[in-house]
Amino acid sequence: MTAAKATGTAGTTSGNSAAWRNWAGNVTARPVREVTPASVEELSAAVRKAAADGLKVKAVGTGHSFTAVAATDGVLIRPQLLTGIRGIDRTAGTVTVEAGTPLKRLNLALAREGLSLANMGDIMEQTVSGATSTGTHGTGRDSASIAAQIRGLELVTADGSVLTCSEKENPDVFAAARIGLGALGVVTAITLAVEPVFLLTAREEPMTFDRVTADFDELFTENEHFEFYWFPHTGNCNTKRNNRSAGPARPVNAVSGWIEDEFLSNGLFQAVNTLGRALPATIPAVAKISSRALSARTYTDIPYKVFTSPRRVRFMEMEYALPRAELVSALRELRTMVERSDLRVSFPVEVRTAPADDITLSTASDRESGYIAVHMYRGTPYQAYFTAAERIFTAHGGRPHWGKVHTRDAEYFSRVYPRFGEFTALRDRLDPDRLFGNDYLRRVLGD
Repeated sequence: MTAAKATGTAGTTSGNSAAWRNWAGNVTARPVREVTPASVEELSAAVRKAAADGLKVKAVGTGHSFTAVAATDGVLIRPQLLTGIRGIDRTAGTVTVEAGTPLKRLNLALAREGLSLANMGDIMEQTVSGATSTGTHGTGRDSASIAAQIRGLELVTADGSVLTCSEKENPDVFAAARIGLGALGVVTAITLAVEPVFLLTAREEPMTFDRVTADFDELFTENEHFEFYWFPHTGNCNTKRNNRSAGPARPVNAVSGWIEDEFLSNGLFQAVNTLGRALPATIPAVAKISSRALSARTYTDIPYKVFTSPRRVRFMEMEYALPRAELVSALRELRTMVERSDLRVSFPVEVRTAPADDITLSTASDRESGYIAVHMYRGTPYQAYFTAAERIFTAHGGRPHWGKVHTRDAEYFSRVYPRFGEFTALRDRLDPDRLFGNDYLRRVLGD
């Protein structure tokens, strides 16, 4: 996998662009033109031309955000030619990768080199820049989000210049741009920490809601990576514990893996949700059956094969980061709210954790965090459920995931992020004319 070169295939520009839609289908935009640059130089030129034409600029990856963070009616930058590994520094333990590289391709390339990221989210369809810019995270007691693994980055700023930053070079930009929401410039390359590939043993096990919440602190402390799913309308959960292993590798059996990961978790789950959308009254009864469908299993494999899984059923999602000490009480409040309401929820609730980090607008910035994610099947009314859940999360000082549905604004964020003013001041310096602005950023960051 090699990066696109400045002297290679020329990028493309198209006018009268068709409507762009995100993965979930809830955000649509119609840019004036789309640009697919084949080099950083072409991207810089596209930014300068947009500014000269009085048009806004946004870069978009695979559209996995549920918000309009990447939507624009100006110039839409598509980075699919800016892909590949620029270089690997085994002494420093880093890889520098073009920003448009999908995580799936990065993981495969690293594995071929005998390397791996320390932690990652549960899907790998996003581009590296899209995932990091919105704060994509997995779960971990000690290892944090993908953005927290960044050791340096390169971005094109509003005047078309290329800015590089790290802890030593432009450290104020580095502190913020690792999760920059596309508000500070267009990220063109990212240097990530990597390590020799290792094995993880995953232990998946059904557990009751009462037990997992009562023993949560113990389960969190004893495992490097712990997460669980609670099935609304039931007292059932499915837990997953991932810990480093000396081996040997024992991958999931191909047949049983297909049954669990494709037939049950995607095919049958799709059918169950389609039934629930048509006949909501069936959801509680079906949930009691489907929540028992997955059995306990243990397997050992390289990290990306353990951390990630296919997600083919489309949905809407809201996720909030809470102080970890308040996670269980908020989850219990969520369960009580669902039980006392007329809501019918066919999707499980996902619970994960992350250690504190030092990124200005990270949901885990300066505090150990627990995450609660609520979902609804695409095409099912979700507003009442999400509104009620958000009321609980904000009462605990929650911080919404930047790429998932929420209704918070700059005034709220200024209260829950102690360094919020540092980010907006940097934005004023790097993009005073809001070349990279849009309606979403105006709401969450202010004018």
